[in-house]
Amino acid sequence: MERIVRLAHEDRTMWGILDGETVRKLDGSPFGGDIRPGEVVGSIGDTRLLAPTVPSKVICVGRNYAAHAAELKNEVPEQPLLFLKPPSSVVGPREPIVLPSLSDNVEHESELALVIGRRCRNLSEDDAWSAVFGVTCANDVTARDLQRSDKQWTRGKGFDTFCPVGPWVVTGHELTDIADLGVTCRVNGVERQSGRTSQMVFPPAFLLSYITAVMTLEPGDLVLTGTPAGVGPLIPGDVVDVEVEGVGTLSNPVVDGR
Repeated sequence: MERIVRLAHEDRTMWGILDGETVRKLDGSPFGGDIRPGEVVGSIGDTRLLAPTVPSKVICVGRNYAAHAAELKNEVPEQPLLFLKPPSSVVGPREPIVLPSLSDNVEHESELALVIGRRCRNLSEDDAWSAVFGVTCANDVTARDLQRSDKQWTRGKGFDTFCPVGPWVVTGHELTDIADLGVTCRVNGVERQSGRTSQMVFPPAFLLSYITAVMTLEPGDLVLTGTPAGVGPLIPGDVVDVEVEGVGTLSNPVVDGR
């Protein structure tokens, strides 16, 4: 397994690969090509990491954990409940989540995210995993009051900074490797969410087949697979950590944009 990063270095944006705590440069994009480490860029602690993909779209799955549906007093859907977040909502590790003036109730949602590796449409469940480049952590930040009042989710899910992703993409997983991973959220070090991917109503292969029956996925696109129970509010000064077992921890501060 490899850990692929995207970083800002000497006024340039580049792709890299982690060799222990050392970042090595990749020549070109890792999507669709050989991943060959090049020169040393620096250590991970001294590197400004960016979101590890630049998606053309972010496809999300609502109410994919029964306990989360129940905590919001919703029924579990009979088919996957899909919605989109705009690419402009994506930020990387350590970048701030900005609380907008239009909402009084912004909440965290920790998730396992799939990163698409090749252009694909009409995938079967058997072939679905062949289209996945790797997995990462994501936070489906939500203005819960707007989500409820609007009766649809575009505004409540779509603010700038409402889709932190990272800190890297882990490649080389098999579908069975992600079948039972812990998904956790901590705010200021206090655990709020704790679930396992085995609790998903619709598993990843089914989701990819279902989504690609509707739309073409492109390299770098993100599929957020749903959040466990325990979502809760964020306030200025918070630091929110999303951890996916075996993948890493995505950490973002929360600031007031009002």
